[in-house]
Amino acid sequence: MAESFPDATALPAHPAFPDPLISQSGAPVKTKEQWEKERAPELRELFQHYEYGYLPPAPASVTSVTRREDKEALGGKATLREVTLSFGMPDVEIHLLLVTPNHRSAPAPVFLGLNFNGNHALLADPLIAAPNPATYPEKGGPEPHRAKDVDVWNIEQSIDRGYAVASFFSGDVVPDQPAPALARLKRFRSAEQSAAPNADDCATLAAWAWGIMRAVDYLIGDSEIDGKRIAVVGHSRNGKAAMLAGAMDERIAMVLPLQAGCGGTAPCRVAPEIGLQPDGHAIAETIKRINTSFPYWFCAVFKEFSDVPDRLPFDQHELIALCAPRPVMVCAATEDLWANPAGQLHMVTLADPVYRLVSGEGWEGVETPVVGDIPKSRLAYFIRAGKHSMAKVDWEAFLAFADRWLK
Repeated sequence: MAESFPDATALPAHPAFPDPLISQSGAPVKTKEQWEKERAPELRELFQHYEYGYLPPAPASVTSVTRREDKEALGGKATLREVTLSFGMPDVEIHLLLVTPNHRSAPAPVFLGLNFNGNHALLADPLIAAPNPATYPEKGGPEPHRAKDVDVWNIEQSIDRGYAVASFFSGDVVPDQPAPALARLKRFRSAEQSAAPNADDCATLAAWAWGIMRAVDYLIGDSEIDGKRIAVVGHSRNGKAAMLAGAMDERIAMVLPLQAGCGGTAPCRVAPEIGLQPDGHAIAETIKRINTSFPYWFCAVFKEFSDVPDRLPFDQHELIALCAPRPVMVCAATEDLWANPAGQLHMVTLADPVYRLVSGEGWEGVETPVVGDIPKSRLAYFIRAGKHSMAKVDWEAFLAFADRWLK
């Protein structure tokens, strides 16, 4: 289908946000069936060709090996497993940390997400394996980060509420560094593609989303996990990957992107009153800025929109809409202006018509949401006080939202 898409330079300027219920041909989308069979597949193609690059196909098989199991983790509350997933791809393995509550009468719902610093950072357990130092983004290697993110993930809090938690280091799939990322991404080209890169080849965010989907492959076959109640969570760039995975994989039951910002849940078309200070400096991140700072996150085609974002034939509200009717809560913070909280709220409101068409319900919030108020609607926006981070307060919101929609 990508062959039928025009070059970026041939696309007309469209300053207003595109209507998700108008197809590329200009035809209106009036029924749930039209959305699911025509418009949603079209949007998934558009996002891959123009922004993220094409996700690789699912591997023929996923092989899992349990490297370690501790049935008395967290003082006997949980079972901890370290599982290696392989896909027949050289140098690409996912080392999944899975923690499940011991005291339950049925398979557990699970929060799944990428982590920044390695599985060994998530719990105060000296036996959890650290990532390969060769894929680690910081000097000094992974060991100084052991148990660093215990208060970021708050795994025991989820266990106490009856949820499992699964996570893996993003560098298992693609390191978050320019040169190593570009080298690793070559492994994600299909055999049919030429050795020379294409402008819409899989980029880093797409590869991370693909990795999340491979963890889903494993989790839906795990007898300890309820494969129909998988919630994907992520913060910042990992939130972008979580949002993309949720939009592309309908097996994911809930999507919880936290402060995902530009290229995730914030608009590419940044309104001047939101995006710029009087001196011209950006308040909210723009696609030109993110393409300059992190060019390996997005495919080469996306760079062509850095100065002309209004030529994009979509915007991020349509990525959110691709999750309908599954529950989505876009999460922001009052001081995290770079991630554009106001723009993220706008994206939620613009996804609402799709949710109402597909499920009969959508966003039920207010123009100015109450800080700290956990929403009840299927399509939701949550904003709390504070800065760019993931903390206990965020997990309290995730758990309350999951209690409503997954339990």
